[in-house]
Amino acid sequence: MPKSKRAKVVHLSKTEKKGKELNLQLAEKIKEAADQYKYIFVFSVNHMRNTYLKDVRAEFSDSRIFFGKTKVMAIALGLTPETEHLPNLRHLTKHITGDKGLLLTSRPPAAVLAHFAAYAETDYARAGVRATHTFTVPAGTVCSRGGELAPEDDVPLPHSLEPMLRKWGMPTRLVKGRVTLNEPYTVCVRGKVLNSYQTALLKTFGVAMAEFRVRVRAYYSTETQEVTEVESAGEGEGDDGDDNDDEMQGVDDDEEVDEFDVPGVAKVVTLDDLEEKKEKKQKTKTKKAQYKDI
Repeated sequence: MPKSKRAKVVHLSKTEKKGKELNLQLAEKIKEAADQYKYIFVFSVNHMRNTYLKDVRAEFSDSRIFFGKTKVMAIALGLTPETEHLPNLRHLTKHITGDKGLLLTSRPPAAVLAHFAAYAETDYARAGVRATHTFTVPAGTVCSRGGELAPEDDVPLPHSLEPMLRKWGMPTRLVKGRVTLNEPYTVCVRGKVLNSYQTALLKTFGVAMAEFRVRVRAYYSTETQEVTEVESAGEGEGDDGDDNDDEMQGVDDDEEVDEFDVPGVAKVVTLDDLEEKKEKKQKTKTKKAQYKDI
């Protein structure tokens, strides 16, 4: 039976959009913190993990950390001499691109840099990152550490895991109740991108290949009104798509916005521009849905 064009679903309740309101709240919080603290740091995170980020927040409980939308954070600090919140602060906003966060604190830069240089946490890798080393499980009885320990110091894997290992690509079989390999099996090769099966196998054997680390990119001093760039050695492969524990997010993750302009370019993106872009995108989706119904 053909679908009736008159059978329209009418929603009696409406949820008010709070995108612009949340953006303004985030911008206002950043400006207030910029007036309160002496230094503004821009940092990135390798292999984001919310657990470790919470530890960083606890360590800097006397400071403010914002890990939200970079567009809104950059606009809040200012992009041009006319819009910058503090003198020369526009030179810091060019570093707020991609997955970056803001740390506003009164601690001296030397102490902050020393803390992050020494702070690192090892965790299991996730799909999309590169293997740090080659890992091969030897032939014979499969042990819990995959051959990284001597057989006398290790224990065999439980037989109940054998179907899951085969599902993840390992050619295992049960021999007298023990998980067995007929020949060595290479789980991953150094430098190659890991998939979900490989990361699951690595976690099963207790092999961690990810390192959570915070890297400072640049910082601004309210006393000298200067921006200092920080050279970070030993870059990681980047984060692996984990969700961020944001301070405030007012823009949808799938929202497409124009790149904000740096000093020297005539156009400047404001919070109103971001909201207008979002409304246009929503109208386009609505029109496409209407044409689809027809």
